[in-house]
Amino acid sequence: MHGTVGENLLMFLFIAATGFLAGFIDSVVGGGGLISIPALLLTGLPPDLVLGTNKFAGTMGTLTSAASFTFSGKVDLSLIKYLIPFSALGAVLGARTVIYIPPHILKTLITLLLLGVAIYTLLKKDWGNVSSYYLKAKKKIIWSGIMVAVGLGFYDGFFGPGTGSFLIFIFLLFGFDFVAAAGNAKVLNFASNTAALITFMLMDAVNYHYGVTMGVAMVAGALIGSRLAIRKGTSYVRLMFILITFTLIGRQLLDLIHLVQARGGCQ
Repeated sequence: MHGTVGENLLMFLFIAATGFLAGFIDSVVGGGGLISIPALLLTGLPPDLVLGTNKFAGTMGTLTSAASFTFSGKVDLSLIKYLIPFSALGAVLGARTVIYIPPHILKTLITLLLLGVAIYTLLKKDWGNVSSYYLKAKKKIIWSGIMVAVGLGFYDGFFGPGTGSFLIFIFLLFGFDFVAAAGNAKVLNFASNTAALITFMLMDAVNYHYGVTMGVAMVAGALIGSRLAIRKGTSYVRLMFILITFTLIGRQLLDLIHLVQARGGCQ
């Protein structure tokens, strides 16, 4: 770290503030990376260190919200226990792939998928208000969940933003209400975060000074956010889900526009 003591202090305060906000949002519906990744980029860290440091902090926050939902009885452990290893496997593969595949290849696909998720959620007004999970065939859901866990685990390890929204959408399709979907998503997200983090640490791609600062702030934000979601119920989580999903779409579109402009300027 370079700069004066005052500049470094301001940077750490900035990292802590953005970490708290990211942890709060991420604990409810995911999307905390929208805030934490740009904040870490402003520190001047290279992209691989930004992703690794964000994963370090995010894992601390996700553990907090996953624990809150679990202890409140909002997680179906009988289903999740089958999906956790596959989510972790996908995340390891994704984190190892960061240096080989340009992120813009995924961004176009992710933007289209997020748009579909948002439209579907808006059209189904009462979706996620009442759980119908126990009326469905559990074995079929487990096999579908395994495929989703590997795919979204890979994406989480590779890039990250939007993973929580996709996981909630999948658990809603499985028949859970919004709060239970958020709880199950957080536990699965914690598994992929942990596996990806270990991979980044082995590649020496984590800045622990910023990671610990942001992580502690994320824990505080996640604790407040998850408790608020549990207390306020499905209507609150649904609203947050729609807002964050559209924000993610906007962010991905801006990134794609900047990419096209940059390529046009190089020609």
